[in-house]
Amino acid sequence: MALKKVIRIILIVLGLLVAVTAGALIRLEIRTGRILTDYASIFENEKYGTPVCVEGVEAITMDVSCGYACIEMFSAWNGGHLTEEDLYNEYGRVVTSTGDRFSEEMNKRFPQYTTSIRKYLTNTELIDAAYENLAEGIPVPFEWAARYGDVWTLHYSLLTGMDIPNDKVTAVNPYGYVEEISVEEFLRRTSFEAFENMPLYLRLAFAVGVFEKNTIFTVVRTDGR
Repeated sequence: MALKKVIRIILIVLGLLVAVTAGALIRLEIRTGRILTDYASIFENEKYGTPVCVEGVEAITMDVSCGYACIEMFSAWNGGHLTEEDLYNEYGRVVTSTGDRFSEEMNKRFPQYTTSIRKYLTNTELIDAAYENLAEGIPVPFEWAARYGDVWTLHYSLLTGMDIPNDKVTAVNPYGYVEEISVEEFLRRTSFEAFENMPLYLRLAFAVGVFEKNTIFTVVRTDGR
């Protein structure tokens, strides 16, 4: 009898786990559907008629992590000398694996700016927030799907330019190069719709909020300069 009771409890627990997992995945699909809004209007909006570009961001090839590499690139653009190795040696590990922790680290390292994470923006909200930040002359960290060789990865990069009339978005990728892609490709990757055959464990990570879609980090100068 005791064995049957244990088996019954295990089956109940497993059933609950399956139900919770299924529910989380369904909520993720609903949330994803809400951000995939039509963005055709941006090409006719006068606000975006002027291209915006931040000069002086140099691509590096990451040694430790893409989050640390983006902080290093932002530091160099800002006239500093902080490196990936400095960050790793201080912590002994990578602390920027989630968006919230990346935002915290940006605020810690660059107190003259306020960095805010903006999660699950609609396509048009994402374009608008990024455009406005670039118009202030500040590069925009963001999360997206990127290829490392033949493998899709979850990745940080720095957005440095938008030329909406010519359908071009420019990002500095810490895999060591600058990318110029269309608005459509940009949004497919920030929404992770471009991530082919995403493993279940990554889908679950999105479902429970470890990772986010259509997420950027707005960076606002707060020291009065």
